[in-house]
Amino acid sequence: NRHYAHVDCPGHADYVKNMITGAAQMDGAILVVAASDGPMPQTKEHILLAKQVNVPSLTVFLNKCDAVDDEELLELVEMEVRELL
Repeated sequence: NRHYAHVDCPGHADYVKNMITGAAQMDGAILVVAASDGPMPQTKEHILLAKQVNVPSLTVFLNKCDAVDDEELLELVEMEVRELL
């Protein structure tokens, strides 16, 4: 049996405690990064917190790729995310 739960982890500092509590029980996480914006300051925080509570698997989903007309810019966003990991 598999159980899935959606835990939205906004970057606001008030929600960090809830994120840590939820992440401590996770077998994996999906990090969503808008390709049109690139990694935000909270992106690095979410990755760090996931590592600190030993989330064993982290998948990155780049959304809003259709909003990026420049292929090089899209590759740059991907590289930035990879560097954070």
